[in-house]
Amino acid sequence: MNAQQKLKSLLDQLNTVIVGKPAQIQDCVACLLAGGHLLIEDVPGVGKTTLAHALARTFGLQFSRVQFTSDLMPSDLSGVSIYERGKQAFVFHAGPIFAQVLLADEINRASPKTQSALLEAMEERQVTVEGETRALPSPFFVIATQNPHDQLGTYALPESQLDRFLMRISLGYPDRAAERALLKGHDRRDIVQTLPGLLSALELQHLQRDVLAIHAADPLLNYVQDLIAATRSGRWFLQGLSPRAGIAIVRAAKAQALLNGRNYVAPDDVQAILPQTIAHRLIPVGDAGRGAVEQVRAMTLAVPLA
Repeated sequence: MNAQQKLKSLLDQLNTVIVGKPAQIQDCVACLLAGGHLLIEDVPGVGKTTLAHALARTFGLQFSRVQFTSDLMPSDLSGVSIYERGKQAFVFHAGPIFAQVLLADEINRASPKTQSALLEAMEERQVTVEGETRALPSPFFVIATQNPHDQLGTYALPESQLDRFLMRISLGYPDRAAERALLKGHDRRDIVQTLPGLLSALELQHLQRDVLAIHAADPLLNYVQDLIAATRSGRWFLQGLSPRAGIAIVRAAKAQALLNGRNYVAPDDVQAILPQTIAHRLIPVGDAGRGAVEQVRAMTLAVPLA
């Protein structure tokens, strides 16, 4: 089975669990192929946690889940050293962050102190516990879910942490046909437990190298830079995108191109991933009723192709 067949099998399997959301599924797979962390934001009950479980199982990666709550402490993530009488020494007991995929469920229900404990892990792929730096498994992904900020018991994620997520997606409510399939079918959580892993960690790393090898021509990079410059103009957003965000756009577009069976990035790839890749990094100006996603789409239409 070649790379394109494996990717098609991945998408097909995930679409059997989260029905009626093929675009969002492709965004998730593109995010992980690009080596980025994923934030899934939506109201409770639309399948955020189920999708995160399905992604981990389908990619064949070691998985752990943490339910974020207001009393969760940073040591609950990273682990602690406990004195063991038999060994007459302190022994480190690793926390759930030492997994290839960490599901941070309802991340914005934890305090800012605990949220910030993820920063080093997400950026550096390592944690510092009791003065000692410990490497995390490779690959390492954080898939976080969060509820809308206006719900009770939630804390807004700081900009520095939002910037660590390559993509933010929203599932939304299913259409009528998809909802009927959910009502008639088996429990999605039971289906997830039976999903086979379709990749190994080594195969995933090969696909990630394939993503990096996708060609981005100079005219395409000119277009990306024009989009970045538009965010900095003050017309659309209070602050523009950083160079790190520009790198994220290119990486995500390369992954999208690979999923579309091409060895080069097209403007369509950039446009397809742009709102999911940058909207969570921006604060819109102007029409108070228009959110960042809508502003990004309006800006994209206003910036001509290179």
